Amino acid sequence: MGTSSRYWNIWRINLQNEKVGYKSYLVPPAQEFVAKEVVNQTGDTQAALLSYFHGKNSAEARVRAQAGLCLRCYISNPILKACQKIDNLFGGDKSFTYRDLLSFVLNDDGKTLVILDSDRKTQLVLNDNNQVQPITYKFFSVKVLQTFKSDSHSRMSLDNWTYLQTKQNPELKDFLSEFGFQHLSDWALLNRTRPKQLERFSLLHRHLVEVFHIVYRRDRVQQRQAGIGKCPDPNNTQLQEMIKHLQERGVIINATLDLIKGLKEVARILRQYDIWSSREPLEVYDPDAKSYTPRGDLPTDFLNELELEQREILDLLHSSLKSALCEAINKEIHERISTLEKSKKYSPLAKQFIPGLQLYYEKGLSLKEIAPILGMTSWDQTRRILNPGEFLTKVRDFCVQQVVKRMLELAIEKGLTKIPPEPDYLKTLAEEVETFVDEEIFKEAAEEIRAGKNRSMDSLYAQQLCIALKNTHQCV
Repeated sequence: MGTSSRYWNIWRINLQNEKVGYKSYLVPPAQEFVAKEVVNQTGDTQAALLSYFHGKNSAEARVRAQAGLCLRCYISNPILKACQKIDNLFGGDKSFTYRDLLSFVLNDDGKTLVILDSDRKTQLVLNDNNQVQPITYKFFSVKVLQTFKSDSHSRMSLDNWTYLQTKQNPELKDFLSEFGFQHLSDWALLNRTRPKQLERFSLLHRHLVEVFHIVYRRDRVQQRQAGIGKCPDPNNTQLQEMIKHLQERGVIINATLDLIKGLKEVARILRQYDIWSSREPLEVYDPDAKSYTPRGDLPTDFLNELELEQREILDLLHSSLKSALCEAINKEIHERISTLEKSKKYSPLAKQFIPGLQLYYEKGLSLKEIAPILGMTSWDQTRRILNPGEFLTKVRDFCVQQVVKRMLELAIEKGLTKIPPEPDYLKTLAEEVETFVDEEIFKEAAEEIRAGKNRSMDSLYAQQLCIALKNTHQCV
């Protein structure tokens, strides 16, 4: 097996790459050092480099520094992954991304030669004359190597150690505290609590936070409009309303003081919420191979700018189509019922519209079979009232319009089209969206209608329609 190129390629911040924020750079001195000093040795490449770096082979300062440069390249990978993991831990409800974290830990230039003093406490820069002096700007990657105990039998792998040290970086944690809970009042803390945080809480505590959100968040909108910046203490009216909501959920709290006590207890627990409590490693120990191997559930490659943009567009397409489908079905149900109710000829049968579609999609009955069940005179009358084909066409048209609108907004936002867009651009976009929505949903839905007897209504469209029909029927 060849030596990993991670030892001579370093991930660094790249501000020109606004989408990704980082880039891999080749470090020729590191590549030359591995080829000259390490590649022909027997044994572990990483162990050899660590031995050189810590001067266990009586190596001269330049050799130690070059070995350290190789190791710094290697650990830039888990540093970057840790930042992306932190991003994921906070989820979507935040005001930062992993790119904002990189400056704290991905600060290695991949050029400066650095060694450690004999106590491993001081970083020293090595100049062209092989003279050393304390470094003015300390590299986080070197600090990771300073604290890594390579000679411990119970040690973590270098990847896992780097991953953990990145998450524990003091400057990074100070930055995150601005988006966390360290300086918030109990009420501000409760007000901004996210659903993800409540998963580990008891049912009682979840109820407390949920009713707090119902009342307090609603009133905070008006308070902000009135210029009230900080979250004030909940007043007695708000507390009484929360108690009422709790009682409706079967939680009996009669006194406002007891409610305040319960809310403050939840706030206390939230302050202990630690994004570092989950320390999943980048690698796991393989007892058969007696070594660490990368976790199979983690990506092995980083997304480049093009891949990231393509994924963003695809995610937006799917999310836009999903929301448009729900909106279109509900809209068409209500419009169809309204049209039937206004018709002199079919108004008595308007109430049969929902039961009729339910029989068609849930039971798989034909229009001919549905007619006598719902008291309709013929297959033709049933077709004119239910008309599942026309219903499908109108839902599809609405979905195409909504997705085109959202994709056009994205294109304008990214500067991919002029304002207003040229006709040819709109035409091409509409055609591409139509192809997408048909492949995702409506092609299968149309085939179900054409299937005739023994049809199986299992498409995403059919499932979503059945849900909407049930919900509308319950509200009628």
